[in-house]
Amino acid sequence: MKERYWKYSLIVFIIGLGYLLFRQAQPFMNGILGGFTLYLLLRNFTFWLQTKMKPALAVWLVTIGVTLFILIPLSLFSWALVSQVSKMHFDTEAIIRPAWHVIDFIKDRTGFDILSEKSLSFFVSQASSIGQSVMTGVSDLLVNLCVAIMLLFFMLYEGKPMEHYISTLLPFKAENKIEVLKKVQLMVRSNAIGIPLLAIIQGFISLGGYLICDAPNPFLSAMLTAFASVIPLVGTALVWVPITIYFLIVGSWVNALMMLGYGAIIVSQCDNLIRFLLQKKMADVHPLITIFGVVAGLPLFGFMGVIFGPLLVSLFLLFVDMFRKEFLLEDNQSATPD
Repeated sequence: MKERYWKYSLIVFIIGLGYLLFRQAQPFMNGILGGFTLYLLLRNFTFWLQTKMKPALAVWLVTIGVTLFILIPLSLFSWALVSQVSKMHFDTEAIIRPAWHVIDFIKDRTGFDILSEKSLSFFVSQASSIGQSVMTGVSDLLVNLCVAIMLLFFMLYEGKPMEHYISTLLPFKAENKIEVLKKVQLMVRSNAIGIPLLAIIQGFISLGGYLICDAPNPFLSAMLTAFASVIPLVGTALVWVPITIYFLIVGSWVNALMMLGYGAIIVSQCDNLIRFLLQKKMADVHPLITIFGVVAGLPLFGFMGVIFGPLLVSLFLLFVDMFRKEFLLEDNQSATPD
């Protein structure tokens, strides 16, 4: 009884402290998951490099290389995005003229004045809150990048002992432990490579449509479309639908119809097709697992939920299948009469 008491008391302490640590680590969750993702992507190369030189030197080289590979492209991309935003040009007269008609129509039909003092103050407050959110997001990005790089260094430095320790904690048979670790590595690799690759492809596909339809800023719109491709269900429609509405407001019906057709037929369908092909090719994952995984992962992990959400769904299905094989099939076989 005494040993059982200490055992369960220790379990309660572990769960309680783990919960507190998880709560405190939530602001850095993207950095932690990012470091874990980078470790799974680079572990084999680092282990191979450690056989060619001193292990510590290999870890330093990989960490410095990853730092330069991440920070420099992110800086260049941010500079390009800011440059594109600063160069944005809209035909203000063409927008304002039909916009006044819309405002008058809403006021006549509903009695709601969009340009009232109350409405304008609401829009101004929302704009300021959006600006604060953007600044907070930029600072959080820098902090999480530092956390990811620091975590990557220590995980690579103690990679094999860490993996052995985690393997001893898993409550599975030896063959199931290997299957779980392979599943985790395969899913993280496929999502970490496939999702950015899909975004790049979607950016180039949408750029062609924006150039054909003479969108206000085609390169910025293509960048935003690449980001939007990560969002499940809605995806790229978050960009090309507002552009279509813009064409309708300014009275460019031909461009609006062309944009609607290109977005609905080419951009959206290519998104579904390419996503399906990449997932089947890289991890043989059903598209529904990816969709439901991203929907569940984004509220839990933030942006990194696009990688670890599908992983959670896949592990859930894997654990159910392991339970079925280890317990239900054995019980059914033992209960079956000879």
